[in-house]
Amino acid sequence: MRNILLIFAFILGTSGLVIAQSHEHSNHATDGATHVEEGHDSPAGHDQGAEAGHEEHAGQADHGHGHCFCDSGEAEEGFEVSSTAFHHIGDANTFHIIGEVYVPLPCILYAPDHGWNVMMASKFDIGHHGTGNLAIDRYVLVHGEVNRIADTSFPMGEISVECVGTEINEEGEAHYVVGYQGNCYHLESKSTLDQGVFGGGITSYYDLSITKNVFTMLLGLVLLFWMFRSVATAYKKRRGEAPRGIQGLMEPIILFIQDEVAKPFLGAKYSKYLPFLLSIFFFILGLNLIGQIPFFPGSANVTGNLGVTMVLALFTFFIVSFSGNKHYWEHIFWMPGVPAWVKIILTPVEVLGIFIKPFTLMLRLFANITAGHIVIMSFVGLIFIFGNSGESLSGAGVGIAASIPLTLFMMAIELLVAFIQAFVFTLLAASYIGAAIEEPHHH
Repeated sequence: MRNILLIFAFILGTSGLVIAQSHEHSNHATDGATHVEEGHDSPAGHDQGAEAGHEEHAGQADHGHGHCFCDSGEAEEGFEVSSTAFHHIGDANTFHIIGEVYVPLPCILYAPDHGWNVMMASKFDIGHHGTGNLAIDRYVLVHGEVNRIADTSFPMGEISVECVGTEINEEGEAHYVVGYQGNCYHLESKSTLDQGVFGGGITSYYDLSITKNVFTMLLGLVLLFWMFRSVATAYKKRRGEAPRGIQGLMEPIILFIQDEVAKPFLGAKYSKYLPFLLSIFFFILGLNLIGQIPFFPGSANVTGNLGVTMVLALFTFFIVSFSGNKHYWEHIFWMPGVPAWVKIILTPVEVLGIFIKPFTLMLRLFANITAGHIVIMSFVGLIFIFGNSGESLSGAGVGIAASIPLTLFMMAIELLVAFIQAFVFTLLAASYIGAAIEEPHHH
């Protein structure tokens, strides 16, 4: 325990060297108008004549595309903390390092009506805000994410688009559009887990790309493999000797999970489930810590992604379900010694509990990690808010004076949260498994 506390103290002591990053990203739209970016510099505003023109071609737009109105690209762009924060925590096909520096990632796309497209995101000619200047086989890059143009009349091949923006329809729903030869072409909505039941959509293509979250997970896998391989090699070479180096760092953490988590909850069977508990602990911890490093690799928010936390929760769910003994399932569906009329009430609750436990695991990790990133981005946004997006140097100075200490404080808190959330997820997983394999007590 003392070694663990020393590690925490070391990390907190060095956290002041970490500098937060921020990148602007905002879309401004008004009802009934289409806002687009000329050369992808800024969302364009519309005068009354443009709005009238849009209304004139509204019927045409309903069928897939209407006229796009792009201004000179010199419209003022404000700073929106919410859009910047959500862009920061979202997944993308590029790494945003700083300013206009983007690192492209491999795009692997498949459409049943067209076939495969395998390319680097740089092929879209990445411009301002990570938006591409080229459309390739109806695929476009919007704020670092690949989308597909819904209208099949849009030409295939490499096409230079005039503008990219957002249209707000009469129902208040926002849709991305691209401009080409004076016409607006709507983009498909991203696929959602509900399969479109609650207003989402299903795309006409499959995106198998190496996004920044996928890349970060692969990076974490390589780092963890190297680390554990080094520890295993050290144990073989230095058998019976005191641990040192990375071996001395890892041993107290491993023993802590074994002695304080696995053994108390799993008892004599702890060794069977210890590899799983150590795997999820170090996987979550590693990704949490990588996500705390500014500019590298673009501060990916992997454990703040519901898809990732859902898979981790499903692993726990399946292990609990397949490990459950007769005693465990009996107390869910039969509950010996309980009156029959009470079973009618308790049995549905117990059955729901089987699914609620992994669901809460998924949401807890996602919410805590995501909230930390949003708070940090909000503190960094104080610089642009007080400085009125660069118009007021004195205001920006006040924002910097307030932002830096608050951001550094939150970064230190986030380092603690990175360890705490990995520990809590592992602890709860062990408790659920322990309840499933517990033998009955005879009095």
